[in-house]
Amino acid sequence: MEPYDVAVLGAGLSGLVAARDLTRAGRQVVVLEARDRVGGRILDHPLDSGGVVESGAAFIGPTQDRLQALADELGVATFRGPRGLSTYATHRLGVRRMPTTVVPADPVLWPDSVQLLLRMNRMAASIDVEAPWAHPQAAAWDAETFGSWLRRSTLATRRAVDYLTGWSQPAFGADPDELSLLYVLWYVACSGNADKRGTVERNGGTTRAAQERRFDGGAQQLPLRLAATLPDGTVRLTSAVTTVRQDADGVDLTTTDGTVRARRLVLAAPPDPLGRVDWGDALPASRTDLWRRMPMGRLMKVDAVYDRPFWRDERRNGFAMAPDGPVRVTFDNTARTPGAPGVLLAFIGGAAWREVADLAPHPRRDAVLRGLARLYGERALTPVEYVEYDWAEPRPGPDDPARWTGGAPVPVLAPGVMTGGFDQVRTPVGRIHVAGTETSTYWTGYMDGAVRAGERAAREVLTAR
Repeated sequence: MEPYDVAVLGAGLSGLVAARDLTRAGRQVVVLEARDRVGGRILDHPLDSGGVVESGAAFIGPTQDRLQALADELGVATFRGPRGLSTYATHRLGVRRMPTTVVPADPVLWPDSVQLLLRMNRMAASIDVEAPWAHPQAAAWDAETFGSWLRRSTLATRRAVDYLTGWSQPAFGADPDELSLLYVLWYVACSGNADKRGTVERNGGTTRAAQERRFDGGAQQLPLRLAATLPDGTVRLTSAVTTVRQDADGVDLTTTDGTVRARRLVLAAPPDPLGRVDWGDALPASRTDLWRRMPMGRLMKVDAVYDRPFWRDERRNGFAMAPDGPVRVTFDNTARTPGAPGVLLAFIGGAAWREVADLAPHPRRDAVLRGLARLYGERALTPVEYVEYDWAEPRPGPDDPARWTGGAPVPVLAPGVMTGGFDQVRTPVGRIHVAGTETSTYWTGYMDGAVRAGERAAREVLTAR
């Protein structure tokens, strides 16, 4: 049998976009996916009451241009979340409501929290998103944790640290002390496009920001519809790649259901599972070592479903932050359909994840609902449905997030990684090219970054000699 022109490892959004572009250019492509579904970190869960909630990636916002273009192409509509008051729990002031997100616009909290964010945004704006390791302060920033920098900042009061910790835990699935300062600043800088630089507010907010809109009917429509545009037989499910070998003419892949020969290979899986493939001498040890130093974060998503979105009665938009407890950040995850049940989405990452991950299901559910009740009152204690998905928990069967993703939402880069090999993260090695949202220079970690990386990898293949 003639070899394929290109094999793609991974049928998430990045791999499917690469396959689309390569197929359109006339290449014979095969996509190898370990799971029994497409989508990777995009996963919708059907509700008993009808409709879906997103257990994986869900949001789209301004400057996520490539994701919006894909949605338009596939006919997937978006809708804006509710406007209104955000909710903030504090140690000393109780629960307060304010018209903003990420940073509470309150005279008591404004000076420390906002000034610290402005400083972060200025530092991020000085970073070249293509080469953060080349920044004059790269060595110093990559030698320090984000947590250490927060604590030694003269602006870092307890309130300011609390809110930036609350941002980092769902954003990275990790705590500030686990993260390189340079990595965090680069992540912020990537939260934009060539015309608008990234800011913490654009990364974490719901107004003119990454969490402004959702997909009508769920985000998993994107990979499902995209896969359906590919020629029959292109995507092979439950076909995990175990061994890769490279020679001057192509790449040989051993999978759980056979072997594949291709002239070129595009990698479109997270670093954790890539680090467990047997590469032989197909890649330098420095590349596989980099992947092993990019462990995924720890994140659980919980959707509490109510008969109606009762918090909107008080003009609340469903965005909330708390300084402690298992529930640190929430969003309104209610569907667009008139009369749809109300849904509060809780992100539980980092230390908050560790608080509940080892609890039995019922005590964990009780702890999460108490966290929601702290923010929204006793009505939050009695949902009609409760959906929980832990991206770090092993599950039986082929759709095992711990095995095939390794956690969520993004890799956790400790000090030393950004300046100690990260410059290789998207560099081709011979006939092997690298996609995946982690390699994108804009919206890394997001669906938009996945689309951009898939498009870039396809361009590299098409122009390779």
